[in-house]
Amino acid sequence: MTPEPTGSQKNRKKEIFVVQEHDASHLHYDFRLERNSVLKSWAVPKGIPQKPGIKKLAIKTEDHPLDYAEFQGTIPKGQYGAGTVKTWDKGPYTVKFWGENKIEFNLQGTKLTGNYALIHFKKGGDKNWLLIKVGDKND
Repeated sequence: MTPEPTGSQKNRKKEIFVVQEHDASHLHYDFRLERNSVLKSWAVPKGIPQKPGIKKLAIKTEDHPLDYAEFQGTIPKGQYGAGTVKTWDKGPYTVKFWGENKIEFNLQGTKLTGNYALIHFKKGGDKNWLLIKVGDKND
């Protein structure tokens, strides 16, 4: 079993994002954006959109320590999130806008590149957001 990170990393020169494939009770993707020395986190059950206009449900979860960006391994049975965690994509990102109900950003990962947005939809409750790949000029 792999121990989960505790949170000792300091801020980097460039903020990062990480997407972790998390095979827990259901396979999903944990989408994380570094912000104010933590990883703001969303669980994305149906995968990360890679084409413009595609919208995926993203459920806000608790913030994670920056060290979690490096975590891969198995969370033991009986613990919250038990299952296998693998890095699916990772890289720097740039914030274009960060508001209470909308976040716009540009990802520079290996699999995910370009403009994205997270939009909170109020009728969906406090935790429900949409993750959207926004059309780039080259798309």
